[in-house]
Amino acid sequence: MFRFVSPPMPHFIVCGEDTYTAGRKHPDRSNIGVFDLLVVTRGCLHLEENGMPLPVPAGHYAVIRPDLSHKTEKGCEEETHFYWLHFQTLGTWSAEPDLLPFVAAGLESPYAQIETFAFELNRTGHLQHKEIVYEAFTEMIRLQADGGTPTKWECQQLFLTLLRKIQEESSAAQSSPQLVLANRVIAFLRSHYAEPLSYTRLAEQLHFHENYISLCMKNIYGCTPLEYLTRHRIEQAKHLLIHTNEPVSLIAESTGFGSFPYFIRCFTRHTDCTPKQFRMRYRK
Repeated sequence: MFRFVSPPMPHFIVCGEDTYTAGRKHPDRSNIGVFDLLVVTRGCLHLEENGMPLPVPAGHYAVIRPDLSHKTEKGCEEETHFYWLHFQTLGTWSAEPDLLPFVAAGLESPYAQIETFAFELNRTGHLQHKEIVYEAFTEMIRLQADGGTPTKWECQQLFLTLLRKIQEESSAAQSSPQLVLANRVIAFLRSHYAEPLSYTRLAEQLHFHENYISLCMKNIYGCTPLEYLTRHRIEQAKHLLIHTNEPVSLIAESTGFGSFPYFIRCFTRHTDCTPKQFRMRYRK
């Protein structure tokens, strides 16, 4: 599967459609510099990437890497219609053999309130509700023909929706139980961060043993639930320190730390400065 670290999100470049008669072959290409998303509606494209077979039958999709060579393994055996779309990312990406833990890089600027995340997309997949994907391509092709800034904006939005739909429709939608539970943990922590939280409460709320909850978070996000909770509380505290005049003690309470000395210790450990120093630095 491909892992895209976002933001920035992958961005749309150009798309189209084509129909190959029996015997026709896809052009040989190498290091094209963009990802090539292929969605076949009928027939089959018999491709190979770096010498490895990559067949794309009707109702399936494939993503061609920007840094490898790809060509036709053999010509189409029947009339084959497909949509194609080129996209790229200004962020980092990697090809992963399996779902691996993702740990977001820290940010130095307190104003860059960006929640970095990893977006995984299987290299190939079967589309369960392919008509929705086909309709999205048809609309993007229409918008692209119109041109102009407004339609380019609409294309980008539709492309991201399409990318999300393909992820859901492919086997990537059948997420591992650990990924599903880890995301439930994060949703609960972000909704209740200002309240007293413990592994016991998580276990009662999510109906899983606390050891398994912690294991899922470590395997998927590289941290324990309480480590994630502390980081999220720190980010909320940063926002309040910069944008409000609330006393530090009240901020400690409203972000769920409870104990003022504990808040000072946690904040200093994560930011290398006290809350007061942080506020003075960015409120001059």
